Amino acid sequence: MKYERFEQLPVWRDAQQLALRIYQVTEEAAFRTAGDLISQLRRAALSVSNNIAEGFERGSTADLLTFLYIARGSAGEVRSLLCFCEQWSRTQSFKSQISDLKSLAEGCSRQIRAWADALQNSDIKGQRHLTDNSRSVFEHKRNAAIFWDRIDQLHREYQNDGNQLPT
Repeated sequence: MKYERFEQLPVWRDAQQLALRIYQVTEEAAFRTAGDLISQLRRAALSVSNNIAEGFERGSTADLLTFLYIARGSAGEVRSLLCFCEQWSRTQSFKSQISDLKSLAEGCSRQIRAWADALQNSDIKGQRHLTDNSRSVFEHKRNAAIFWDRIDQLHREYQNDGNQLPT
């Protein structure tokens, strides 16, 4: 699926949910006096979706990768802060919610990592760098890969039917 807008990205949506849920839990009385901790946790949580959005809008794969790694770092920061909250005596009654939030942050981190890995192995430099020639080269490579995959599939089917290819 081709995403036209960052709002369509499942990882952006999950990151938004992470921030919303962080904001909700930190409104509870146990968190109220933890000003700096809560501020840092909220900013880190919101940073995940914001950096995904900013990278997506930049127009180059290199910029997107940079912002994805920043977003992933923010997801790690959220998890670290939540680990502290798990151990803090004032927030013991929120252990289950904190555990769920850590899982959501971990899920965002895994999605970002998978996307970044796929981008690093891509020949596409990004929307900003697309020209008619680069689109044509990309399309040619994609069609060639599809062709050779089909040849391999037919070859396997032929062999599975007990046939041998001549040498």
